[in-house]
Amino acid sequence: MFATASVGNERSWRTGLDAAQLEAVTAGPGPVLVIAGAGSGKTKTLAARVARLLEDGADPDRILLLTFSRRAAKEMLHRAGALTRVRTARVWGGTFHAIGNRLLREYGHALGLPASFTILDAGDASDLFGVIRTDLGLAERGRRFPRKETLVDIYSRVVNAQEPLAQVLKERFPWCEQEADGIRDTFAAYLERKAELSVLDYDDILLYWRALVTDSHLDARFDHVLVDEYQDTNVLQADVVAGLVPDGRGLFVVGDDAQAIYGFRAASSANMIGFPERFPSTALVRLERNYRSVQPVLDVANAVLADAKGIFDKELRAVRVEHHAARPTMGQLADESSEAQFVCDRVLDHRERGVALRDQAVLFRTGHHSARLEIELARRNVPFVKYGGLKVLETAHVKDLVAFLRLLENPSDELAWHRVLALLDGVGPASVRRVIEHLALPDAAALRRFVDGGAPVPKRSGADLDVLRATFAACLAPAGDGEPLGPAQEIEAIRITAAPLFEQRYPDAAVRLEDLHQLEGVAASSGSRAAFLADVTLDPPTLTSDLAGPPLLDDDYLILSTIHSAKGGEWDVVFLIHASDGNVPSDMSLSTQEGLEEERRLLYVAVTRARDELYVTYPLRYYHRPRQLDDAHTYGQVSRFLQPHRSLFEQHVEAQPDSLRRSEITGGPDRVRASVAALWS
Repeated sequence: MFATASVGNERSWRTGLDAAQLEAVTAGPGPVLVIAGAGSGKTKTLAARVARLLEDGADPDRILLLTFSRRAAKEMLHRAGALTRVRTARVWGGTFHAIGNRLLREYGHALGLPASFTILDAGDASDLFGVIRTDLGLAERGRRFPRKETLVDIYSRVVNAQEPLAQVLKERFPWCEQEADGIRDTFAAYLERKAELSVLDYDDILLYWRALVTDSHLDARFDHVLVDEYQDTNVLQADVVAGLVPDGRGLFVVGDDAQAIYGFRAASSANMIGFPERFPSTALVRLERNYRSVQPVLDVANAVLADAKGIFDKELRAVRVEHHAARPTMGQLADESSEAQFVCDRVLDHRERGVALRDQAVLFRTGHHSARLEIELARRNVPFVKYGGLKVLETAHVKDLVAFLRLLENPSDELAWHRVLALLDGVGPASVRRVIEHLALPDAAALRRFVDGGAPVPKRSGADLDVLRATFAACLAPAGDGEPLGPAQEIEAIRITAAPLFEQRYPDAAVRLEDLHQLEGVAASSGSRAAFLADVTLDPPTLTSDLAGPPLLDDDYLILSTIHSAKGGEWDVVFLIHASDGNVPSDMSLSTQEGLEEERRLLYVAVTRARDELYVTYPLRYYHRPRQLDDAHTYGQVSRFLQPHRSLFEQHVEAQPDSLRRSEITGGPDRVRASVAALWS
C-alpha cells in the first residue's frame, strides 16, 4: 500500500522535495501532524502526499482534501495531478462547508433532512433573527435588546466554539448578560423557524455533518483525510475530522499554529496543539526551511515568535542566500500624513527600480488605518486595490438574484420571499406578511400558486407584481428541448424579465445587471441549481470583478490589505503601517492572554508576507477619529512586540511633527517673551 513511486518517473511526486517535506509525504498512514512554518512549502507537501497516495493505489473517490477556500483545493489537486499519471478528478476536495453540504445532500436523509434544503448566508441569518426579534416583541420593551447582527455573532460563537451561552455572554458580550432569557427564547425560535422553512445556516452544516459521523457509518466513507490550515479549525470542524477517522489512521493535517489568527471566528489553535493528545500515535514533522523570504526578514519573524506562548517551537531558515539582503526598516514618523508620504515615496522608488506596484503591498491591522494613505496615493496618481471589504455576495443585487433561485429550489423559503417581494414598489413589511400568510408557508406548491393566482398586494404594486410573476413563470417554463432550465438559463431569464424591478430599485442598474450576466458564466459550470447556490453561498467570489476572470489591465496597481486578508499572500516589498502599540496589538484584544498572543501571531503573519524588503512604520501622533473635525489624537510608540527587537531594523526617525515645523517662526522665542513682558510693562 505504501510502496514508493519510481524515481525515474518524470512526474514523480518526489521531485523538488526537501528532506523534511519528503519525510512528511512518505510518513505512514497516520495520524500525521505537519507543522509548516510560513513559506515552507505546505501546498507542495500536501499535493505530493495526494499524488503519492494515488501512485500507491489509493482509491481517489476515498480521498478527502479539506481546505479553507475552493481555490486552495483546486490548486492542490491541480499540482497533485501534475505529479502523477493517476487522474485526480475523483478526489474529494473543497472547503469544510462545501464538502459538508455535498455529503448532507447525499446522506442527510438519515438525519431527517429534506434533499431540497437551502442555505442561509450570514446576512440571511441576520435577517431571520431580525424577524424573530420583532415577532417576539423583544425590541418593544423599552429596554436595549441585542441587535440582529449581535444575535448572529453570539449564536455562531456558542455553536462553533461549543461554549455555553452564559459563558459566551460573560466573556465576550457582557453588555448582553441581562438579556440572557430573551436571547435563549430567540435562539429557540430561530431553530424552530429554520426547521419549518427547510433551511440551514453555515453552522448547521457542521453540526449535521458531525452528527452524521457520530451517529452513522459515514466514518468509513474515506480512507484518507487531508486537512490544510488545521490551525484555523474550530471545535466543530476538529470534531468532524476526528469523526471521519476516529483512530487517526489515514489522517494527515498541515498547519502553522503561529498563524492562528481567526479567534474571532471561533477558530482555536488549541486544536493543533492538542492534536498529539487527541491522537496519541501522531507522527510529528516540522517544516522550517523558508523558500519565500530573505534571512533579515526571517530574523524579525523568529524574534517575534520567540516571545510567543503556547505554540510549537520553530525557527525559520532562509533557503535563499542573499549576501546583500537589506535589513528591514523601522520608520518613526511624525504623524499620519508623514507616514503616508514616507510610504508613497518608497513605493514609487521601488517602482523606478523595477519592482512592479502589484509586487508591493501595504498591510494594516484594520481598514481605516489606510485612510490617509489612500488620499496620498490618489493625489500622486498611484492606483491601488484594497482587500478586506465587501464581497460580491454581500451586494444587494446579487442577494436579490440568489433569493429568486432559492425560491425556485425551495418555495417555502420565507426569507427569500421577504427579499423578492421587497422589490415591488409600495410593498412593505405588512404587505409581505399578508402575502406570506396567503401562500400558507411552508408549502412546496407555493411558487406555482403565486405564479398562477397572484398575491394580495397594494393596487400601486400591480404592475410590479405582474413582472415578478412573469419572471418566475419564465424560470419554470421548460427549455426548447422540454427539459427544465439549467441555472445559467434561469439567471438569464431573471436578468431579462425582472430588469424593470432592478432598474426601479437601483440607480446604477446597468452595472448591476452586468454583474448578473457575469454570474451566468459561473452558473454554466454548475451541474444544478442547488450546486450553484452552494458554491456562491459557501465560497463566494471576493470581488465583483472576480466573476469576469482576470482583468485586462494595461496599468499596474498597489495592494492595500488588512493583515487578515493578506494571509496566504506574498510580495517582494511589504509595508506594515500604523504599527503603534494599541493598534498592533489592538487595544481591544488585551483583556485576555490568548487575545494578546493572537495579536502577536498576527504581526508574525504580516512580517512573513515579505520576500525581499520589509518596512514597519508608526506615527508618533495619530488621530482616533479621522473623519471628525476635532483635533483628538494621541502620541504613540512602536508595538510592544517589536520594541525589544529594534536592533534588527534600520532606523528611520523623523523627530518633529510637520505641523510644528511648519509653525516655526524666525525670532519666535523673543516675540513670546516680549508679549509676556508687555503684560506688566
